[in-house]
Amino acid sequence: MRISVAARQAEYRQTPMWAEWRGVPPQSPIALQRSAELIPAQVVESAGKRYLVWIEPELPRGKTHHYAIRPNPRPVDGFTHKLAENALQIAYKGKPFTAYVLRGAPKPYLYPVYGPNDKPITRHFPMQLVQGERTDHPHHRSLWFTHGEVNGADFWTEGAGRGVIVHRVLERAESGPVLARWVARNQWQLPDGKPILDETTEVICYAAPDSRWMDYTVALTALDADVKFGDTKEGTFGVRVASSMEVTRNAGGQIVNASGLRDREAWGKRAPWCDYTGIVEGDTVGIAIFDHPANLRHPTYWHVRDYGLFAANPFGVHDFEAGKPKGTGDYTLKRGETLTFRYRLWLHKGRTEEAGVARQYEAYRTLPTVIWR
Repeated sequence: MRISVAARQAEYRQTPMWAEWRGVPPQSPIALQRSAELIPAQVVESAGKRYLVWIEPELPRGKTHHYAIRPNPRPVDGFTHKLAENALQIAYKGKPFTAYVLRGAPKPYLYPVYGPNDKPITRHFPMQLVQGERTDHPHHRSLWFTHGEVNGADFWTEGAGRGVIVHRVLERAESGPVLARWVARNQWQLPDGKPILDETTEVICYAAPDSRWMDYTVALTALDADVKFGDTKEGTFGVRVASSMEVTRNAGGQIVNASGLRDREAWGKRAPWCDYTGIVEGDTVGIAIFDHPANLRHPTYWHVRDYGLFAANPFGVHDFEAGKPKGTGDYTLKRGETLTFRYRLWLHKGRTEEAGVARQYEAYRTLPTVIWR
């Protein structure tokens, strides 16, 4: 079996690729072969379809690569997963990659998150106390999804009188040579315990020598009544970067968005992507977040702060745009309807420009042409 991959509108360099599988998948490990090069591949089932997934090493714009699909004779040390008491633990080549914490907090979250230098790239607090870290905003739990005003309740902060997101079931967890993937079902509950939203979260992890990716998808379904997401800056898809990466530190933290706005100038501005870089244990690394073109109000607004908060928020319009009245950013999800958000996090080495964040975003939003032969 053969496959051709054509780069019509973007270039793909160390980029995750998906192609819908045709026919019955093989039982043995497989690879894509081009000349003497063997690229590990993995077959994944999603939404009733099968896909071939691999990391494309380098496909320039305007070029086509022709691959033969073969059994892979070389053992591949890729992803593994293990379900512990309160978390799904993900490892890559025997080293920790991340963990999805299911219980023990007012919302599920990812912690720790390891960057491309195998060092934690998000803040430890409040999960751990580490000397030198800030201890503000204890609700900033590494990497999470929630919002500050949902049917009048605050799901962003934590404590008495706040809403909570309760884990219900882990529907799927898988790992292999190319990726680790899980699907979790959660429920949003008001302070009195009444459920208002069902949440389905899918996270897919990939890795390459100098990069790590997470594709994070959240589907929210309104239950027995309409659900209003309120106009507030306190939201929504959030990361708290490692304290050493903060712009306020002397180590040289830096925020850059797709328009070239930097640091404080990037707060509240709309852009298809934003990148937060800084120093982690002597290495310059970064977290870029890509807003999917199909997301609500794309390009999103960025609630990104020089002290380390980094969040995509499509709802907080009146906070982000001067003169807009409160309520401008409200969004009502009708009973029984579903609202889906998709993001890609790219954990990379180097500053924004040298890493090629803009190029990676174009590869994310523009799919190549795939032909099976």
